[in-house]
Amino acid sequence: MLAQKVTVQYPDERIVLPDRYHGRFELDADKCIACMLCANACPNKVIQIERTRVGKKQYLTKYVMRIEYCMFCGLCVEACNQDALRFSKVFNMNQYFRPKVRLTLVDRPAPAEEPAEEAEGGPKAKAKEEKPPAPKKPAGDAGSEAAAGKS
Repeated sequence: MLAQKVTVQYPDERIVLPDRYHGRFELDADKCIACMLCANACPNKVIQIERTRVGKKQYLTKYVMRIEYCMFCGLCVEACNQDALRFSKVFNMNQYFRPKVRLTLVDRPAPAEEPAEEAEGGPKAKAKEEKPPAPKKPAGDAGSEAAAGKS
């Protein structure tokens, strides 16, 4: 409040933004597991996620943010447990036409199904077969655990 006011000639000069600045969203689609935590954390329901299950994994196929309703509160970024969603320092997000305001971060088809070779008899399946069975505990140990209150 006591400092002198500073005028910045914007296109030619730019101010240094702090590290915690809430600018445009960035999504690392390879890290995202489509868990829907960010969409559930959003108070305005801005995030729309489509996901597809292939085998036992689920893949992110579409991630759209309706920025016109976003408050830039950061709850979605905090909720992401994979650090896939984050803020960038891009602040110039103005658009002339309303349909262009929506931010489509991912729009891709689902990957093809896993080859049958990997699913049935691939190297991972062979490694599981080669493991020796775990040794069985003697009957006396089970009674001592029950007596100690561990069951």
